[in-house]
Amino acid sequence: AEYALTGQGKQLRPALVALSAQATGKLSDPHVTVAVIIEMVHLATLVHDDVMDEAEIRRGRLTLAANWGNEIAVLFGDCLFAHALKLAASFPTPEVCRAVSAATNTVCSGEIIQNQHRRDFQWSRQDYIKVLEMKTAELFALSCDLGAFVNGAPAARRTALRQFGLALGTAYQMYDDCVDVFGSEAVAGKSLGTDLAKGKLTLPVLIFWERASAAEQAKLQELVCKWEPGYFAELLALLGRHETLSGALEIIHQYLKQARELLRPLPEGRDG
Repeated sequence: AEYALTGQGKQLRPALVALSAQATGKLSDPHVTVAVIIEMVHLATLVHDDVMDEAEIRRGRLTLAANWGNEIAVLFGDCLFAHALKLAASFPTPEVCRAVSAATNTVCSGEIIQNQHRRDFQWSRQDYIKVLEMKTAELFALSCDLGAFVNGAPAARRTALRQFGLALGTAYQMYDDCVDVFGSEAVAGKSLGTDLAKGKLTLPVLIFWERASAAEQAKLQELVCKWEPGYFAELLALLGRHETLSGALEIIHQYLKQARELLRPLPEGRDG
């Protein structure tokens, strides 16, 4: 537990709780508890993801599964989920526990759907985006929403912040999926290429599929379905032919623009 909880991630979700709190009032101790709850849920999903993806590196060091094996890692992830819900139940209103439980269900459902569609070349960009909203953006949205809820913010501001979180979280996961293909493990601090190894069709691959000839599509399908680490260079060359990275970044920036526009209903002049 100490090893897992002291790994320094980017703390994006706790930051969003704090920022939404400051955008709707003052930051208080209940906001810290909300941030801890959401980060624990997020960490639990990472622990389980690393088991499913057989990843060895996370946050610049060995994963829990690499250190202690899959069985302990899965059980420890379960313990994190349970402890997060125990903390959520400590609030005087059931709203926090209900919201955290619903979000956790959404995250896990999104992961299940994506896993059911591995190597499925009928998988559309719309299907992909819906799964991103579920498995990643949902916790961003929850962070923004609960930061405002604790301050008693009006429904319109909570909705604006929740939609902001969904747009930002979707953009973030798209970017992370690009890093998995085009990034550097030394910079990212985690195992890369796991999506391709598991047959997950992410944004760069889907953009390629939309732009490629029938022959190129057949080649991509062959590489993904019979995946070996040695295929990586050939796949990168294929993706490069259709400028899939620049195409993906353009879509990411569209989501970021949308996220900024969603903040218009918030009062001006607040630091958050």
